[in-house]
Amino acid sequence: MDKHSKQTRYAPRQYSLLDQLVDVVDTGLRTVFTTPYSQRPYPGGTDNTADDTLSAHDKNLASRYMRINHAGEVAAQGLYTGQALTAKLPEVRGKMQEAAEEENDHLNWCATRIKELDSHTSYLDPIWYMGSVTIGALAGLAGDKWSLGFVAETEKQVVAHLDGHLASINPEDKNTRAILEQMKEDESKHATTALESGGANLPLPIKGMMKLTAKVMTKSTYWI
Repeated sequence: MDKHSKQTRYAPRQYSLLDQLVDVVDTGLRTVFTTPYSQRPYPGGTDNTADDTLSAHDKNLASRYMRINHAGEVAAQGLYTGQALTAKLPEVRGKMQEAAEEENDHLNWCATRIKELDSHTSYLDPIWYMGSVTIGALAGLAGDKWSLGFVAETEKQVVAHLDGHLASINPEDKNTRAILEQMKEDESKHATTALESGGANLPLPIKGMMKLTAKVMTKSTYWI
């Protein structure tokens, strides 16, 4: 085999727009209708006897919060997928794809805990995914520094939501708390990585719009 043949054989595949759109749909179907495999151990552990001491109110509140967090992770998959679709630099696209893979752990953990609490994920998940793909793609088109800044601000707001959930659930609900604490650590890391990679500080009106959108999502997902 000559040198040219080797270079051709091992050259990375260039994906067409159609390939990428198919990947968006495939990721959405797997995100919404399946439980992704977790690469890390489940923080909640395997001993659920402590749940027997929780009241019906405590379990109901925890399940609703976990449904919100699961929906947030579905939206995160959409954001990262959309941003990877339009990111200009290969290294930025790679960071988006890597972050999306790490978020799969969160999807798994949230779905597992929701099932343990005898509840269900949000029926609105398909809407959150497709809406987030659109927002992510637009952020990517605006430029990589803004796309990364969008990631950083999103993760900061997620950390704030997680702090609120941790303050509200029963202190004895150790399984839910362990999951939320690990998610908080991961999201904070994603925000720092995005800023260190060149993410820009978003204008205040954009941050305000993001908070309003998040509020609509969390309020509706709490019930549906």
